Parts: sequence; structure tokens; C-alpha cells
Amino acid sequence: MKNRLAELRHERQWSQEKLGTILGVSRQTIISIEKGRFDPSLPLAFQISNVFGLTIEDIFTPEEK
Repeated sequence: MKNRLAELRHERQWSQEKLGTILGVSRQTIISIEKGRFDPSLPLAFQISNVFGLTIEDIFTPEEK
């Protein structure tokens, strides 16, 4: 799954650590999501969308096969 998490985080000048703290997850989790190694759970995806004021679809998009 592709995502815009790093882009959105940079726009707000937030570190991975700060975003992790806001979301209640580790910095490693943020890194893994940004690099596409980990897809967040649905509750975490909703939390992320709420933090950025966007829909889940605005942040996460499925990769083409």
C-alpha cells in the first residue's frame, strides 16, 4: 500500500518521533508505515486520517498489481 504519511508529516515539520507520540505508536512503526513495510490497522489508519484532517483514501492508496 502506498501512502503520503512522510509528505504530510514533513508539511507540518513533525519528526517521526513526534507523530508516533501523537498517535501512541513507536517511531519504528511510523518508519515502517512510511516505507511501506507495514500497513496500519484500520483503527490506526482512522487515527492518522483524523490527525491530518483527511480521509483514509487521501493518505493511503492500494498499489497496482
